[in-house]
Amino acid sequence: MSGSSWEEKRQRIVQILEAVANDMTMPRNVRRTVKEVSQELFNEKYSPAVRAANAIEKIEEIISDSNIPSFARTQLWLAISLLETIKSGQV
Repeated sequence: MSGSSWEEKRQRIVQILEAVANDMTMPRNVRRTVKEVSQELFNEKYSPAVRAANAIEKIEEIISDSNIPSFARTQLWLAISLLETIKSGQV
């Protein structure tokens, strides 16, 4: 797995998550979870694949919240898509 590719994807994912987390129209619990996910991606205790799997799990827990605006849900699906490539080792 190439380090720079992982770093690039992680940076892109964090940008997406930060945009969602900083959106004040978002429910507080969603913003909190998205911030946690963003921080967990930098947890060196686990491999990138494990971090991606954990992030996907947390995002999937909140993505069905009916209070999330559709554009934000789309952004979260984009983040999941990028995380899936990391999880499957396609970095």
